[in-house]
Amino acid sequence: MELFGTAGIRGPAQSEVTPALVVSLGRAAAEDGTEFVIGRDGRETGQTLSFALNAGLQSGGADVIQLGQVPTPALAFASRGRRGIMITASHNPPADNGLKFFVDGAEYDRNAERRLESRLESEISPIGWDQWGARTSGTVLETYRAAVSSYVREKAGICDGVRVAVDCGNGVSSLVTPQILEELGATVRTLNANIDGHFPGRESKPTPETLRDLSAFVADGPFDLGIGHDGDGDRIVVIDSSGEVVHEDTVLAIIARQYTKTSNAIEPTVITTPNASGRIDEQVEAAGGWVRRVPLGGLHEGITAIEDQTDSDATIVFAAEPWKHLHTDFGAWIDATVSAGMITALVGKHGFAALRESITERPYRKINVECPDEHKLAVMGALQSRLAETFSEADIETEYGVRLSFSDNSWVLVRPSGTEPYIRVYAESDTVEQLVGTVRQTIERAIAETH
Repeated sequence: MELFGTAGIRGPAQSEVTPALVVSLGRAAAEDGTEFVIGRDGRETGQTLSFALNAGLQSGGADVIQLGQVPTPALAFASRGRRGIMITASHNPPADNGLKFFVDGAEYDRNAERRLESRLESEISPIGWDQWGARTSGTVLETYRAAVSSYVREKAGICDGVRVAVDCGNGVSSLVTPQILEELGATVRTLNANIDGHFPGRESKPTPETLRDLSAFVADGPFDLGIGHDGDGDRIVVIDSSGEVVHEDTVLAIIARQYTKTSNAIEPTVITTPNASGRIDEQVEAAGGWVRRVPLGGLHEGITAIEDQTDSDATIVFAAEPWKHLHTDFGAWIDATVSAGMITALVGKHGFAALRESITERPYRKINVECPDEHKLAVMGALQSRLAETFSEADIETEYGVRLSFSDNSWVLVRPSGTEPYIRVYAESDTVEQLVGTVRQTIERAIAETH
């Protein structure tokens, strides 16, 4: 049985993430701990699934604290020192739902997920009726908002005078981001700030297309920036004052630079993924830090691996992949609310133009090349030598696919999709179309020869 993807469990609530499955998952999870905090986003099926999750956890002997509707980062914050489960399908369509599991603020790793899957196969029965757990209600929003506000003040300053528009996408970020930015001194206008599990204002996933209303609103108004969130509040998209979406790697580079230059560590280190831009390396290294790359979806495992190196002076000051930011001094979870506070405070202090002035934003492309799953291993093996021959001037890394780095800081990453029949190509270069075209031809030749 394989239920977990790269971000918990997700799927249609009517046919996959059903109440019956959630009861069983709760009972399986109860073997991990005695106390769980439970939160949910605004989806219509969330309340019913929370009842099912309670039933499973309590009949497995665990006590449950119900937090109600909260963003995923707030649930993670509340799970410190215990365990937590968030009922959410993040940015998926309204008919979907899902579960994310946390322990002491960190998402379950793959080993913990496998344990749950294995227990489900054994069909665990309820424990004795007189040993079932208790259910209580709790709150976290006020404490979480105060903690984020205090942290942003310390790390980036206040937001006095900043004018910001926040599109909450009818999601639960409406409970935290506008309030925190106002507490920090910003003037805030909101769009789609009413929680509605049908997502009537726009699709839950924040993209340049779904954020068109926000972009127009910012461009037409007296705003310094705009911020868009997804349904459960763990993703962020930033809009500049002209209404243009700021590339996610530029946002990442700005925040990473701030953490690096304000760190007192001997070796301030930023963790990111192979598909992230070289502009991050440029900004972090100029600020006196180092960049380490880990597999997509592997931020937590990468942090653990680096922290376990006893002979290293590395201190992880920030970990991020596009759209997802982990603020290590604040907590072990992805937190877009903290990112919203950080970027707003930095815009207030420096202005967006100054923040972006030293960042080289080269053209970026991402393409998919069809490749049957059964041929991916052979194709990737062939590409290691073929790409090295085709781009003999590049430095090559093969730990997470094939990544080519060039002397002008352009780069290309070739990796197999873990979920679809594609070889994925990510590239950034002043001549990106030519680069991607050559890489595509090389991949297609390798695929043809393995058939």
